[in-house]
Amino acid sequence: MKYILFILFSLGFVAKAQVMNKAETKPQPKKEDTLVIDSGKKDSLKIFKPTINDYQYQTQFSEKKVFDTVMTFDKTYIFSQQNNKDNFGRVQPANIGAGFNPLVFEVNPEENLSLLPSNKSYMIIGANDVKYYDVKTPTASFIYHNAMRNGAALKSTYTQNIGKRFNFALEYMGLRSQGLYRNSLSANNNTLFSGHYVSKSGNYELFAHYLHQNVNNQESGGITEDNLFQSGDSNYSNRQNAQVNLASSSSQFSYRRYYLSHQFTPFNSGKFPFSIRHIISHQGNKYYYNQTALEPYWYNDPAELVDGFPLTTKKYSENFSNTVSLIFNNEKFKLDAGVRYQMIKLGIRDVVALNGVPFPGELKENRIGAVGNLQVKLWDKIQLNSFLEFSNGSQFKSYLKTTNNLKFEPVKDYFVNAKVNFQSAYPSFNYLLNTSVYNNFNYYLEDAKNQSVMEVGGSINLKWFKTELFANYFRIDNYTYFDSNGSPKQSNNSVNISQIGGDATFSFNKFHLNTRVHFQNTLTNKELLPLPGFIGRANFFYQTQAFKKAAEIQAGVKVYYFSKFASREYFPVLNEYILPRADSFSIGGQPIADVYINMKVKKMFFFIEGQQIGMVISNNKAYAFPHYPVYDFRLNIGIVWYLFN
Repeated sequence: MKYILFILFSLGFVAKAQVMNKAETKPQPKKEDTLVIDSGKKDSLKIFKPTINDYQYQTQFSEKKVFDTVMTFDKTYIFSQQNNKDNFGRVQPANIGAGFNPLVFEVNPEENLSLLPSNKSYMIIGANDVKYYDVKTPTASFIYHNAMRNGAALKSTYTQNIGKRFNFALEYMGLRSQGLYRNSLSANNNTLFSGHYVSKSGNYELFAHYLHQNVNNQESGGITEDNLFQSGDSNYSNRQNAQVNLASSSSQFSYRRYYLSHQFTPFNSGKFPFSIRHIISHQGNKYYYNQTALEPYWYNDPAELVDGFPLTTKKYSENFSNTVSLIFNNEKFKLDAGVRYQMIKLGIRDVVALNGVPFPGELKENRIGAVGNLQVKLWDKIQLNSFLEFSNGSQFKSYLKTTNNLKFEPVKDYFVNAKVNFQSAYPSFNYLLNTSVYNNFNYYLEDAKNQSVMEVGGSINLKWFKTELFANYFRIDNYTYFDSNGSPKQSNNSVNISQIGGDATFSFNKFHLNTRVHFQNTLTNKELLPLPGFIGRANFFYQTQAFKKAAEIQAGVKVYYFSKFASREYFPVLNEYILPRADSFSIGGQPIADVYINMKVKKMFFFIEGQQIGMVISNNKAYAFPHYPVYDFRLNIGIVWYLFN
């Protein structure tokens, strides 16, 4: 009630302040972010005028950042993409929301001890990705993307502080896009509630969120007549005329998470910098593969079918986690260590038998483990961040993950970053168990071995031309993959990968050129993980202020390229990537060029692209996967709008 009275009382004075003579107001910047305006009268109410620094966000284990409303060149890579990320090292098929083909090897921690199909992972928001806000006034943001053929994607966020110490936020994203080809509709959405509270004394802090995500797609199976597509046959000018392999298939993935983390400092933090943290969460994942009729593309003979098995299949996983940690924290040294208890399940709805032995309907276990994190800051030059987690169970065996990052600044504005990461974990649950009406797609990977990934690498950041140089080396033992039949396998020998590259920006007056190159080589077992040897991107653009500095404009051309290679194929039944089949072919070697003009007006951004302009000269021959072409020429529009009330 007191907040309502204060707001009403404040509004009266704000209305009065609107008509005051400008000469009577004297803005006086303070050390704090907020400006204070005083009318000059002793009995007047001080009016706080927020600045951009009063609108901040953070993830739970990061420092606060200010809302970024500056027109930088990297935003054209981010807000022209429907997942609002720079997707360098990936290539997208002919519909937004339909996933990507990963051209660079990377480890996704969200797949650890859970069911998460690889091609459904690109829209997922992990617990450490959730943003918590601190805003002086109610704030909203809208991010819009147009779809392919019909539909749109819109992400909207509303956040507000209640008092000085509690913030809540509501976020909704909805995406619906028909796609250029038959049976390729994407329908994704997520709803996120989050809250952050700090007590008046600062001794108690709470982070909480609830996340509900759906990633749903029709599955076309790719086009059937690649020769007509590549030749630019006039019958293919309308992509809806192209024949596809699947007529009635779709996939659904749902992701739910409840999360609560709170921390209490029982003593004076200046004298006894100890805290107790408690984190409790529950995550549930479900994956469905749906059909309204049997698809002849998946079988040749009725003997390859399982009698009486339903057309729709379902599998699920659950992970309940409860962690208690003790924290020591001062300005230059922070250490937290604790114990973690987990209950994990993996299950299927419909059980089949192989050689008379039925598959397990559910795999589950209770696990106990330890977690720890170390942060060290020395002389404002060295920062060390180390994380360790270990747990053990009977069903899914031991889990070990450690990440170690060292940042060193020997000379101002010149940084050296080094990392040594290691992970040993049971294969992602999608590899362990699957049932299907098609007998060839039933498997149970019993007694699987832990897949171990060691990563050693680093980067150097130079002030000259805003340059970053990097190098990485991966060693993967017991590499887990799907063969050309969609069956899970584990390699007997290690897979070794080397990566090297860099990023630089060259400027002359208002003209700029940003380039990024990535060279990689699969040194051993190349046939198990085919990747392009080179990926490159160039962005040549002009940037200036316009309309008497009321707006800012970028205009340029972007070119994206990856070398030709024998890519893995997309497998709709599992939403995973399998080794090339007999009818596969190499992709790549086709540059993808876009022209664009971007504009910023106050706190609103417009990103307008003419994608695949090479089609003006010749027909589209580029593929995201074998049998899955990339998008044709289209007008791609992105709009970002921040509203600070």
